[in-house]
Amino acid sequence: MRLRLTLVAALLLGLVGTAGAAGPPPFSARAVLVANGTTGEILYAYDADARLPMASITKVMTALVALERVHPDDVVTVGHQAPAVGEASIDLREGEQLAVRDLLAAALIPSANDAAYALASYVGEGSAEQFVQLMNERARKLGLSNTHYVRPDGLDVAGHYSSARDIFELARVAMRRPLFRKLVRKKAITIAGGRRVYTRNDLLRSFPGTIGVKTGQTEGAGWSEVAAARREGVTIYAVLLGGPSRAQRDEDLEELLSWGFDQYGRVQLIDESRTYATAAVPFSGRRLRLVAASSASRVVRLGRPLVERVIAPMMVRLPVRYGDPLGRVCVTVEKRAYCRPLVAAESIRAPGLVRKLSWYAGHALHGAGAMLSSVFGGIL
Repeated sequence: MRLRLTLVAALLLGLVGTAGAAGPPPFSARAVLVANGTTGEILYAYDADARLPMASITKVMTALVALERVHPDDVVTVGHQAPAVGEASIDLREGEQLAVRDLLAAALIPSANDAAYALASYVGEGSAEQFVQLMNERARKLGLSNTHYVRPDGLDVAGHYSSARDIFELARVAMRRPLFRKLVRKKAITIAGGRRVYTRNDLLRSFPGTIGVKTGQTEGAGWSEVAAARREGVTIYAVLLGGPSRAQRDEDLEELLSWGFDQYGRVQLIDESRTYATAAVPFSGRRLRLVAASSASRVVRLGRPLVERVIAPMMVRLPVRYGDPLGRVCVTVEKRAYCRPLVAAESIRAPGLVRKLSWYAGHALHGAGAMLSSVFGGIL
């Protein structure tokens, strides 16, 4: 059994690097939000709670409600309402039959309004209006307090709005659905009727790491989008509402996403080559080095405090073998601890009787000498 006189040390190491930029890049939009998609942390927000038209970003909720209520392989017979919607479409014909997954692809990739209406009518049991009620119920359950739907496609109409913050939260929820996640990262796909459809999300071609999610544009909403990209285990979302043009929207989103990634960096939190503590070795003047069993590096938010905590014995009991676990080192950043065992950096055999006697004798002589020096030193 090891001698468990334990030393616990905690050290504030300082800040994990420095943030990659003092502030976000300039943009031209009515509202903007940049956030970590994994943790939900908002990195930057501008007028993120303003109620604004969001155009075809609406179809994120349309797809989510459909996925939650019907099976992707269900077959939908197109009614009279969908072909009459107009604007972006895949030219659906009344009476045509398509699988739900094909309608989802059409609604999310080329942003077809007729596909969104066909889904709404099917899920709403023949009534797009009833489906819109389901959309609003889902929004309330998600806590989207600045969102209200009037249509399933997102065309301009009074009372149809959302906010950058609500859109971010909705997109995160929708992206947990495998089929949704798969569709919104497609550049092109062939669906029923041999239709080849192409994405309206330019970032899927121009910005490395983009994984979705949805664009939108109407006269009232301007050029809008919720975009998500993933690099080195970090997912960044950027929501932009009311951009002046497609090109400006794309440029602003790329810069906002890049700025979001710049707030993170890979940091060496634990180094296996470093000595984190030493422990006394019985019957000797030596000290045993304790090192981390392995290194740990993580991508973390820059500019955050980093705290190191070392737990180690003050003295060990022999014998000790190389690699024996004898303590622990933990580094905490952003309330998350990354830990590694501390292990012996060498093997040390247990002392024999002769060595023990020699050590005791040496300490006895040393003690006697110290006592005599004290006595005679005082007399002199």
